[in-house]
Amino acid sequence: MFNSQYDSKLDPKGRLALPAKIKGAIPQANGMSLMLRMAEDKCLALYPIVEYKKLESQIKSLNINNAEQRMLQRSFFNSIVEVELDSAGRILIPKLYQTYASLEKDVVVVGMGTRIELWNPEQYLKNIIVDTADLSSLMEKHLS
Repeated sequence: MFNSQYDSKLDPKGRLALPAKIKGAIPQANGMSLMLRMAEDKCLALYPIVEYKKLESQIKSLNINNAEQRMLQRSFFNSIVEVELDSAGRILIPKLYQTYASLEKDVVVVGMGTRIELWNPEQYLKNIIVDTADLSSLMEKHLS
């Protein structure tokens, strides 16, 4: 289970060191591979293999004879890449993915339960609820 938010830095080579608590929450059985996806709202989503396999299974089960579902499959699979954790706990984010998410030096790393999101700090602030009263109201609306 991934949670919380962390400030991190992208080095000049495009490597991102994952925060210790995030790294520690990756299941041991996962190994060093993670799946990186161009995700919603111009962020990147990072999945442990077991979580990625669940999502992949849903996408693969779509009907290839349905044009919309076929397009969804194609768009999903062309937006994902395997990345490896190096011995220092860093992942190399491909240039195309950095550009998609407008990642430069500062990166916000957010635990989202079963996945990790990587954000440009300014974009992140546009995609969260800052006011706790607004958050409480939405929780009441959607969790009741």
